[in-house]
Amino acid sequence: MRIKKHKRKMNHVVIVTSDAADASVKQYRFRPWILQTVIMALCIIVGALIGYLNYEQQAWDVISRHNISLQNSVDTLKEKNEILTSQKQQAEAQIADLGAQIEELNETVSEKTQSESELMAELESQSYPDEFPLRGLATMEESDDDEMCVFSTAEGTTVVATAQGTVTAVNEDVEYGHSIWVDHGNGYIIIYKNEGEVTVFEGDSVVQGSTLFVVDDKDLKLVYQMKKDGEYINPMDMLMING
Repeated sequence: MRIKKHKRKMNHVVIVTSDAADASVKQYRFRPWILQTVIMALCIIVGALIGYLNYEQQAWDVISRHNISLQNSVDTLKEKNEILTSQKQQAEAQIADLGAQIEELNETVSEKTQSESELMAELESQSYPDEFPLRGLATMEESDDDEMCVFSTAEGTTVVATAQGTVTAVNEDVEYGHSIWVDHGNGYIIIYKNEGEVTVFEGDSVVQGSTLFVVDDKDLKLVYQMKKDGEYINPMDMLMING
């Protein structure tokens, strides 16, 4: 018959004392499983804390790298914005300069157009046969023919072109000696008839006041006729309008 042996219960003893002379000694007994549990709990807590700290460090590293990346992006955007702002200012300056040039060109064109209009008006007025055809004293004879004027003048008086134009004909005239035809290019053709000395030739260009005849003692009369668009008109209508 076997005798059952009782397991000896083991306890861990923790002695707590101090270095004082009269210090008392305290003993604390712990079962082994309690100490093991405490140690395991401490290990778990320390491991969790180390893991948490490691995770925090990694998280901070990620956040730091992200912040650095964001700052770099912000710096890049700022540089691009500065470049774009500079380009915008340059473009605005160029646009303003072009606007000033366009305005100046418009003024130049306007002045040129005005000058051309004034020149055209001046040229047109110079081609308008409204001047008196004689340089000197003269009288006009009465006539029933509305298609011509007859002027009496003195020897040495010059017959002049009443406007600029082109001499299209210098003909012999049985009744009046010579006839000169001047086309003014605007529908008006003036015919001058006199027996005096002719001073122009067919094809010559004349201006207002150009000498066509020099009146001599053979013929002191000037016959003056005017055509408009191929039809004879009364020359006095032109002379009367202009005084």
